[in-house]
Amino acid sequence: MTVAAVRLNHAVLFVADLERSLAFYREAFGMEVVAREPRADAAFLRLPRSGNHHDLGLFGVGAQPPRPRGSVGLYHLAWQVDTVEELAGARTTLARLGALTGESSHGATKSLYAADPDGNEFEVMWMLPRAEWGAYENAAPIERLDLAGEVERWRGVRTAAELVPLEPPVAP
Repeated sequence: MTVAAVRLNHAVLFVADLERSLAFYREAFGMEVVAREPRADAAFLRLPRSGNHHDLGLFGVGAQPPRPRGSVGLYHLAWQVDTVEELAGARTTLARLGALTGESSHGATKSLYAADPDGNEFEVMWMLPRAEWGAYENAAPIERLDLAGEVERWRGVRTAAELVPLEPPVAP
């Protein structure tokens, strides 16, 4: 029998400076702190449109040498956006923060890559509508991302169906 998981719910990172990391994730993603645990120098953050209790946990551990890139351990986290226009906005934000490290088209997904102040890598990605995966159903190429072209082609298409709405529903 296998574990009946439905998706990854949250990630937890060890960071050198909790307050510096909190500032980064607030500015990059608009996350809010939903809980703190001072005894563990920890904080738990939620994305603005998330239905989770928390999406990211951060535990301050003090200055330590970074883990060498390519060594055993977590490579990156991937944060999904709802529209390709949001991906273009993320590119601007990550570049402004000096965090953007690369970008790629993987066929069914369009991706930006970045690193937080501790060098923890992450991806911000937009996924094509499932009906459009075609040849990418079982493939994940690494190709040049033409984000302007993707915005032109997919403008207004939403693909993260289970997001919490931006505006609360109006009462009757």
